Formats: sequence, C-alpha cells, structure tokens
Amino acid sequence: MAGYKETPRQKMIAMMYLVLTALLALNVSKEILDAFMVVNESMESTNESIAAKSDDAYEKFAFQNDLNPEKVGEFWVQAQAIQEKANTFIEYLEFLKYELVRVSERKDSTEIMNLYYQDTVINGKRKKTLVLRDVPTKDKYDATTNYMIGNVTLKNGEAYTLSVKMDAYRQAIIEAMGLPANTKKIGLITNADEITYRNADGQIQDWEFHNFYHTILAADVTIINKIIGEVRSAEFNAINHLYASVSETDFKFDKVAAKVIPKSTYLFQGQKYEAEVLVAAYDEKLEATLKVMQGVDTLVGANIDRATVYESEAGKGHLEFNTSTVGPQRYAGIIEMIDPSTNEMTGYPFSGEYIVAPPSLTVAPLKMNVFYIGVENPVSISVPGLAMDKVTTSISFGELYEDPNSSDYIVKVPKGEKEAIVSATAQIDGKTMNLGSVNFRVKRVPSPTATIAGQSDGQIDKNTLLAAGAIIPEMRDFDFDLYFEVTSFTFGTIVNGDWMQKNVRGNRFSQEIINIIRSGKRTQKFFFENIQAKGPDGTKRGLSPVNLELK
Repeated sequence: MAGYKETPRQKMIAMMYLVLTALLALNVSKEILDAFMVVNESMESTNESIAAKSDDAYEKFAFQNDLNPEKVGEFWVQAQAIQEKANTFIEYLEFLKYELVRVSERKDSTEIMNLYYQDTVINGKRKKTLVLRDVPTKDKYDATTNYMIGNVTLKNGEAYTLSVKMDAYRQAIIEAMGLPANTKKIGLITNADEITYRNADGQIQDWEFHNFYHTILAADVTIINKIIGEVRSAEFNAINHLYASVSETDFKFDKVAAKVIPKSTYLFQGQKYEAEVLVAAYDEKLEATLKVMQGVDTLVGANIDRATVYESEAGKGHLEFNTSTVGPQRYAGIIEMIDPSTNEMTGYPFSGEYIVAPPSLTVAPLKMNVFYIGVENPVSISVPGLAMDKVTTSISFGELYEDPNSSDYIVKVPKGEKEAIVSATAQIDGKTMNLGSVNFRVKRVPSPTATIAGQSDGQIDKNTLLAAGAIIPEMRDFDFDLYFEVTSFTFGTIVNGDWMQKNVRGNRFSQEIINIIRSGKRTQKFFFENIQAKGPDGTKRGLSPVNLELK
C-alpha cells in the first residue's frame, strides 16, 4: 500500500479555499458565496473518496490479520485504535457543522434537520448530509462568531475546544507513525511555535481567532470540511504506515514442500489449464524432474512409469492440460531433485484439481426482477471464472454502462418497450465466445404515497404538523433511492362552519395555510387533495390525499 498523496484536483481545492478566505476580508458578494459552495461541495466529495480508500485499507488489514494474527495482530490493534479516534473526531466535526447552522438560524433541531439536511447514500451507507446552499444565513457571522470565539479573554468558545481535539488527534497520529512532534506532513496544525497568524492590520492572532472571528457561516462549514479532509488523510497515512510495518522478511522456511499455483481452476470448455508447480528454498542451479498423471489423487510406484514427464528447472515446472471434458478434473505428480544435504534424488509429491465448465452468463438484478423506466437500475453481471475486463456487455433497449462507484453495472431504459435483453460476449484464446443473454421486464416506477410528518391519515399533533410544513412523497416498500417532486396540491378545511380551500404550487405549506393550522382547534380536520407529483422518469402522477385531524 502506498502513502496518500494529494491529487491535482485536491491541490486546486486547497488553493481555492485560501483565495476565498482572503476575499472574505474584502466583501461577501454573491459570486464569492457561490464559489464557497463549489469549494465546500468539492471538499465533501474528496473527503468521502478518502474515507472509501481508508475503508478498503482496513479491509485488507483485517484480511491479513485473519491470515496471520500473531504477526499482524499488534499493528491491527493500533489500526483499530486509529479508526476509532478518527470516527469519533469526525462525528464531533459533523455535529459542530450542525451546531453552527442551528445557532445561526436560531431554529430547533427538528426544523434544522427537515429544512437543511437530506438523506444521501455514500459508499453504500445512508446518512444525513447538510445542504449548505439551502441555509439562508450562510452569509452571516454574528451568531457563529459568538459561538466559536465566545469571550476572547476567557477563550471559552467552541473553536478552542476544536483546536484541543485537533492537537490530541494529531498527537495520536504522530505517535502511531513515529514522526517528529513538529512534522507538517499530516496537517491539523493549530498554534504551533513556528507559525504566526496575523490579521489584515498585521496584528498577531491565535489560530482560533484567525479562522473563526467574523467568519461567515459558509466559510465556517468549509473550514470544518477542510479539517475533516485532514483527519481522513492523516488516518489513511497512518493505516498505510502500520500496514507497511508488518515485516515480510521474518518468515523462516523450515520445510520443503511442493506447491501448485494454477492460473485458474475454473475454465471454459476449449480453454487450456495452466499452473506453476514450485518447490521453495532451493538453489536455482539444481535440476529437477517433473512427472504428472491426470485422473489420480497420488502418484505412486504402481503408476509412476505411466506419468508424463514435463520440462522443469530450478524446482519449477509448467503444466498445461487440454480441457475437452466438462466437469471436475484431478491430477497428481512428483518433483524429483537432488537434495544438496545428502546429494541423493528426493521426490516431493503434489496434487491438484480444477473444474471445466461450459460458457455461462449470470445477470442478477440487485433490486427486483425488472428494469424501471427512467431510473438507474443497478445490476450485477459476472461470468464465473472469467475476469470482467475480458467481457463485453450489451442491451437490446436502453443504456448499459459500468457504475463508476462500484464493480456493478447500471441499466437505464426509456419508454416504448416491455422487455430488455442483456447479453455478453468474451475474447477467449483469441476467439469471440457468446456467453448468453437474460431477459428483463420493463415497468413504470410505482407511484409514491403522499405523507406529512410520515402520516397519510389519522390524528396528528399541531406542532408536529407545523414542523413538517410540507407534503413528502414516500416510496414505501421500494428499494430504489429515488424521489418524486410534489408540484401542486389543494388544501381544505372547515372554519366557523364554512368550507375554506387553498390551491398551492410546490409541496410546502403557504404562510396562509400555516396560520390556519396554527389557529386550528382540537379535532379540526385538514384535507390535502389533488396532489400532483413529478417522478424521476418524467411522468406526472396524481397521489392519494392526506387527511389529518388535530389531536
């Protein structure tokens, strides 16, 4: 595993961050604010990419620990400790972003989560993420400055807690990697002795004041995401260092044994079986004789004279079998060579097995046994025993392409057909082989259920109804991550014996509706009807009404 290095894109983001921070001292124009949004979103994307690399590193580390816990265990324990510290720090930083929005907006937690957070799936994990563009006070700094800086003399703002946590995490990484205390390789530097921070007038400031005093909310969140990036990068570098510390030179060979290393044990009819047969710890000058017989478990004196002799040298032989017969195959052999300690011929037996299979194609839908119109349908395509870089896939109708975030594929089908056929071919031994095809039904995405605060009928608390403030279409019992957009609805209720009705565009309650609900009485019923929604496939749907009664 190699150490983490910044890509040109990451370096560009860091440079943009420095430029934008400097521009803040002049003016927070709409263009600068929009630029902050771009940098912030790029940082979030980069942070998730580094997190995914770390997850892969942990998986490889855990696998090596399972293979040899005595050798790897000590380093694996340290790696797990780093993982726990990183995750704990990241949780704090995510909470800090939430708190900054909360104090800036002066709203309760429910409103913050409903208005400015959205459900996303990142690296296969569902989580709530902040949509900074939706926060109205992202260009304000009064409340966030008070929260982060507090009393300048007492230094009781949250920025001072943050810097303490950064120093503690930085020290843990330094100790794990055995680096000098003043190293700049891992970032996360706050108030180091050799670093001086100054304001526009040249006055010296501490790290906390320099970064968070009169800094708008958009910049605060961007700075926090920059710190998250440094935390993830430091974690990745530490895991690489610990993994590299597992020495590969401390294995001692105390036995000599024959090993068979096949190129593949699962082959298609017509391919050739190939394998390497090795004997470890022998001088390359030693000559060896390789004898092999197919269809037997061992090579003994009774059949050794009928064995095939293969060319070999330095304790290494190359096997090559034809695969005209389908099914399980087995073979056995012996490597004969001079034992340098006794100067006598010594035999080292070996055996192996493999399976010859006819060509086959497996296409498995990851969600259901259909393709839905207008959405990304994930599918897994594999050919047992064959690498996918040798396989060419196609679809009779629509699009079929590789998922850039996984090893799976994506299928998109438009309207017009009721069936799509996925096919595959492969280049095997210089020839194009048809691997088969699979048929799929093509269906329209089902309509969602209109809900308010998760309800489509029944009684509801007035505060809960007001906090919800919108109609949300829910795809119940449907595994795809897709969303419908409510474009209009009709609100109705009875006030003082008269029927009152309001037409609304979009999904959110108008201020007039909010006032009516706020003035509502116990058992008063509210009707949300004629709900129209637009789906990801471009179709417009009429959704079932929502009827609620105040508790």
